[in-house]
Amino acid sequence: MDELLIRTRSLRQEQRTARDQWFQALEIENKLDVLFELEVLLKATACFANPRNHPGPPRRVSIVAQDFRQATSLFRDGIQRAIVLSRQLLGTRDQAFVFHRYLETVVPEDSARTRLLHEGAQQRTPEDSLVVLRHELTSIGEVLEGTLRAPRVPYRTFYAALSLAQREVGRNSYFNPLTALEFRPEFDRIRSSQVLDLIRSVPSNEAHRLVALTFLSLFRMLRYVQLLGQLAEDEGRHRPRVAGRAYLVLSVLRSDARALSEYLRQRTGELLGVGFEQLLFQCKADDLLNRADGLRAIGHRLISIRGSLEGIAANLQLEMRRVFQHELPPLDELKAESEMPEVLQSAITCLRPALRNALLFLGKALGVTLDDREVFDDQAAWRETSERLRRDVWMFAQILRAFAAKAQQSPTDDRWTALTNFQYVREFLTYFRAMGYPVLRAADYPRFDAFLGAIGQLQDTDLLDPTRLENAIDECVAFHTYLQQLFEDISKRNVLAGVPFDRRAAAAALRLYLGE
Repeated sequence: MDELLIRTRSLRQEQRTARDQWFQALEIENKLDVLFELEVLLKATACFANPRNHPGPPRRVSIVAQDFRQATSLFRDGIQRAIVLSRQLLGTRDQAFVFHRYLETVVPEDSARTRLLHEGAQQRTPEDSLVVLRHELTSIGEVLEGTLRAPRVPYRTFYAALSLAQREVGRNSYFNPLTALEFRPEFDRIRSSQVLDLIRSVPSNEAHRLVALTFLSLFRMLRYVQLLGQLAEDEGRHRPRVAGRAYLVLSVLRSDARALSEYLRQRTGELLGVGFEQLLFQCKADDLLNRADGLRAIGHRLISIRGSLEGIAANLQLEMRRVFQHELPPLDELKAESEMPEVLQSAITCLRPALRNALLFLGKALGVTLDDREVFDDQAAWRETSERLRRDVWMFAQILRAFAAKAQQSPTDDRWTALTNFQYVREFLTYFRAMGYPVLRAADYPRFDAFLGAIGQLQDTDLLDPTRLENAIDECVAFHTYLQQLFEDISKRNVLAGVPFDRRAAAAALRLYLGE
């Protein structure tokens, strides 16, 4: 995990040391929050340039026919905030920058101007890099102001402007957070001893790295959500132009979630297989028989880890699609800044419990029940995760009931009818990977292996025989009965005393999930 914290950003050893010393010597209030928000906004120069990271349902209109003036305006506001943050980090050094920039504009000789520009582009120290960044962001901000004087901004102009900002961030020696799934010791150090012990217990180096990557990414996304909460409070204090900052942070959140989901979906099986192969080849030939049972147990655990990580990937895709397409208004439909607190709170209400439950689910899949309050350092976390678990249990119970009813009415003796009528089976398997597997893990279901085996048999073939389908129906009915009792037990928790279950809201959420 230390390697992930240090080496996902390509800084040389001397650069890492210089940056750490610079950060330790900073004497400004809330310096960690200031630096974190700055780096998120810098990362947004890449993420916000991709319309896939903007909220709203997919557009039917071609991208070249869309107007990106509102998106350009929001990005301009985010850049202005990044300039404010860099000025805070520079302190008195910012006055020297202002004077240097003034000289660049008044010196008449071209050679003298060239020399001043060259001197201002040196990045020997973190302060130098921050000055260069401040200079470039200021220039890009002025370009954006000029661009917004046009009545319409086409995508090519929008993308070109953001590419300029992205290129300057990419060239910065000390402040370049553009790498997907990159981490920093300042922001991403895991404090929970439970989580650290859990990561260390994972067998094989590849599995250890995958689990650490997933934990770090989920905690980083929770930090983005925390920043969104701070922005909602800023708007409440009548600070202007929060929308630009918020949409830039949201674009980074969606980009990171997509990067993690795709990485886990595409690489988990391969990397865990490589890790198990390495463990196997480390054994001497004459020792294989003695270690067979241990290796078999490790193999089964790695299979379980694979299912858990792929379940997290599917669930993240589902949650992000729901929030970005249904909870957040498209950029051009945001009417006023005063709407932002309500918009952000709606997104936070969906995102935070989803991410927290993903972390708790991963712990459960690895054999440890994590303590909500110790992991999240938040007294409200247990109530939030309990509410979310209760809702998920209810929703998947409805899916189980619907699947069992449909399967009991479907014919299985006609081979060609089966090809067309069993689409609902494939849909159920998709819902199970995204929603059911986390619920199955969290529920401590005593028939876990039997249920998983029955579902696995449905995946083994395109055509279903009656025996396999009947077995799956029986297990689904049994699990549905168990979930009904679990729903009642969760509702009786002290933390949910006096908190009624909103069936209408849960049904609406279920319709959104099933509609994807």
